[in-house]
Amino acid sequence: MSQAQTETNSGAAAAESSSDQLARDSLRILPLSIIPLETAPLQRARIVKNLHLHGVVEIFQGEHTGSGQLETDQLSAYFGWDPNKEHSDLQRIRALANLSSYDIYSLRIELRRLGIDVNDHKGLTLSEEKSKELAGYMKSFTGPLLQQVYGGGDKNIQDFSQLVGMFASPNKADAQKNLQKLANKLEIDLLEVPTFLEDYADTFLSLAYFKECLDDVVPKVMSFLDNIGDLKSNMQLQRTAGFLETCNLMEPQLNSIITSITGRFERFDQHTQNLWDDISASSFHRIRKLIKSHHKTVGGVLCGLTTKMDAWETKFGTNSQGAAVVARSDFIMSDMRHGIARLEELEQSAPDIADR
Repeated sequence: MSQAQTETNSGAAAAESSSDQLARDSLRILPLSIIPLETAPLQRARIVKNLHLHGVVEIFQGEHTGSGQLETDQLSAYFGWDPNKEHSDLQRIRALANLSSYDIYSLRIELRRLGIDVNDHKGLTLSEEKSKELAGYMKSFTGPLLQQVYGGGDKNIQDFSQLVGMFASPNKADAQKNLQKLANKLEIDLLEVPTFLEDYADTFLSLAYFKECLDDVVPKVMSFLDNIGDLKSNMQLQRTAGFLETCNLMEPQLNSIITSITGRFERFDQHTQNLWDDISASSFHRIRKLIKSHHKTVGGVLCGLTTKMDAWETKFGTNSQGAAVVARSDFIMSDMRHGIARLEELEQSAPDIADR
């Protein structure tokens, strides 16, 4: 094989790896390679959320080709399935397409509920790169844990896998004693502490992941609301049928969603900040159950908001108020307004968080 061929193949592998990584870390992409399906070409496809927040099957995607998408009811004709009976692949894809988010934490819950196994369980974990990226968010959870066992922080800890490794083979006598104390508090054997730490890591990594998504999308929503305010003051648009009514409906809906979901994360913080003051098996399991019970609604709301705001930013740029007035108003009327009411309903359906 020539050097040029080797470099080409290497580049293709790297691109594939990058694409796989993006899918694993995404709220809105579900690679069908992880789902057992009978139709081989579907294993190369993926389900994505479109701008109207519908799950569609993306058959191909490329910079020059765009995104080739099929609604679920178009799959039978496309793949030549018997129109008189529902193909087993169609049953699975329809169920998956209807999920409100494709983040790995919501998928774990939903795939179990749907009785769907996966081909590759690695596809239901965040990428190594994303886990490292979340290190800053994880400090509030790793810090108290390190304090408990080592009496202080450790600047060399980049992610939780390193932390679990340290606790599995502690190199300090005091750490060994403190690990035993921790095991006693948790009412587990010392050898079970690494397993507990893995559960702890995954639980709070999910919280860090969603918090990063929230921190990313909130400024975009605020910028979009500024756009609405700007457009509402335009005399031409004030005479455009239905425009003001649409904006006056979307503004309170988006404000309500953002207020509610940011409040939810504040409540999560209230419940977790004192966890290590009196750690026990019951207190940890209570916190873990609380966080997991919100994965579906948090994931769904963040998936919807991210899909909408990324589409707006892609079309008009980060300084979107400089874009043409009519183009922005048309996009709001044709695409942005669809699905916002469903997101508000989903946010309102979240489980209650009891006071501490």
